[in-house]
Amino acid sequence: MNPIEVSEKSGPVILGQPHGGIFIPPNLSSRLNERGRKLADTDWHINRLYKGLLPGATVVQATFSRYIIDANRDPSGNSLYPGKNTTGLCPIIDFEGEPIYNEGKEPDEEEIEQRRQNFHAVYHAALAMQIERVRKHHGIVLFFDCHSIRSRLPFLFEGLLPDLNLGTNNSTTCGIEIEETAIEVCSTAEGYTSVLNGRFKGGWTTRYYGKPSEGIHAIQLEIAQQTYMEETSPWSYRIELANELRNNLKTLLTSLEEVVTGLIKSKSKTQNA
Repeated sequence: MNPIEVSEKSGPVILGQPHGGIFIPPNLSSRLNERGRKLADTDWHINRLYKGLLPGATVVQATFSRYIIDANRDPSGNSLYPGKNTTGLCPIIDFEGEPIYNEGKEPDEEEIEQRRQNFHAVYHAALAMQIERVRKHHGIVLFFDCHSIRSRLPFLFEGLLPDLNLGTNNSTTCGIEIEETAIEVCSTAEGYTSVLNGRFKGGWTTRYYGKPSEGIHAIQLEIAQQTYMEETSPWSYRIELANELRNNLKTLLTSLEEVVTGLIKSKSKTQNA
């Protein structure tokens, strides 16, 4: 099993999908309890949701479940949201705060490190390579991190999550033109609620790679799953809802690509002046 899939294209945008995978090796599956084997915290259908929306975009997708290791967590294990409930680099509880392993079957530090090397590091090696490839070709790259989550999770946040949750770590991971364009498109998407840097401000990946001064812009979109699927097992994809959402995602990605293309042209003119 290859832990990642990469679709390499020539455009300036890269889509990251670290949480859409569902692969669990048999020796781990037998250690998960009934709750854990449901893989409830997966970003269900995320690849299908974004497929074909931006033909020139490179896609880096993890095929392994986040219950093996979370590719959007700091490899040191430090929390992204100190003082708030969350799940860690190697989750032992789910988004409702409940154990996902049979008692006494949780991974120890040695196993966690092995998983980090075999999955987390492999995903990020591929992602870093694509970011550098695209930046080298265009001079500027936009990394767009694709996520989704159930809309009601009291363990993580109060009430109903907005539909479209943009994260730029308080405007530090991308240029203002990119952030403003994302806000404009999401806030005017009819029938959807949105927020910038609310409960989700951008995960470790967005924060780690986002270096606008070096030509690497990063932004995360966390989508409430009720906008395109059933939020209970078997996590069914709702085609009519999903198609409506896809139309808005296409507008968002196309608009962002146009902004990045403008930045690339502006940089080229400055260098040639």
